[in-house]
Amino acid sequence: MEILQFMIDNKALIAERTLEHISIVSVAVGIAILTAVPIGIAITQSRAAADAVLYAAAMMITVPTIALFGLMIPLLAPIGHGIGYVPAVIAIILYSQLPIIRNTYSALADVDPALREAATGMGMNRWQRLREVEIPLALPVIMAGVRVAAVMNIGVAAIAAYIGAGGLGTFIARGISQSDPRQLVTGAVAVSLLAIAVDLALALLQRRLTSKGLIGDAA
Repeated sequence: MEILQFMIDNKALIAERTLEHISIVSVAVGIAILTAVPIGIAITQSRAAADAVLYAAAMMITVPTIALFGLMIPLLAPIGHGIGYVPAVIAIILYSQLPIIRNTYSALADVDPALREAATGMGMNRWQRLREVEIPLALPVIMAGVRVAAVMNIGVAAIAAYIGAGGLGTFIARGISQSDPRQLVTGAVAVSLLAIAVDLALALLQRRLTSKGLIGDAA
């Protein structure tokens, strides 16, 4: 009951921290989409390049979050952003690369060659074929990668509270430092609910962006 009462008494603060959390993740994942999708498209032209890029992205995601935040401090301190919002966003951009690049590459590589040949036979050049045929077919898988990146990094953003980035992780950090289970549980529950809500919202968006023909085939 104490935890529930704490949540009720601090609902305005929880809402404020939730918006901070959403801001960090949405900006970072949005930038990651703008960088990772073109990279995923580019590496479809070379298997060696694909292996190298995917390996590098996989190595990045193995770096512990706290360690990455620690590296950001000396790198960004000279421009006045060693801690706070900016390093949190940069870290999440880096962590988002692997699922989006991998899904983009895999989806485009798996497009039926017969469809490519048909598009070429209709007079489409490479870029027209990519825009009109390949990307629409690959979009559901690309969106699945975006969902993974967003949900995963909601948890990463919680750790960003330790470098002053704000967000729901603030409750968890203070709950641990002050031995206050009310704040700890509040933060953990809020992060979990936010992850579920974002996953459901992106699943709906993924379905809306999926061609009706592909939905019919899946059914």
